[in-house]
Amino acid sequence: MSAFSDSYVSRVLLATPPQGRGLDVVMRRWRWLRTSLFDPYRPELHYMRGPGPKWRTKHARSAGSAS
Repeated sequence: MSAFSDSYVSRVLLATPPQGRGLDVVMRRWRWLRTSLFDPYRPELHYMRGPGPKWRTKHARSAGSAS
């Protein structure tokens, strides 16, 4: 036998995937789909849409003195 056929690299490159591999891929995709559809975190509910009342109070005082 040659050195390449006995090497670790050849065993990794030429290895056949185990029989249960297809099911593993399907289950991984199912978990991803399930978590993405039923994720309780909804960023649009927490998105800041502009300055709040504290910012307005602070800048109203400085705008009045600067003008």
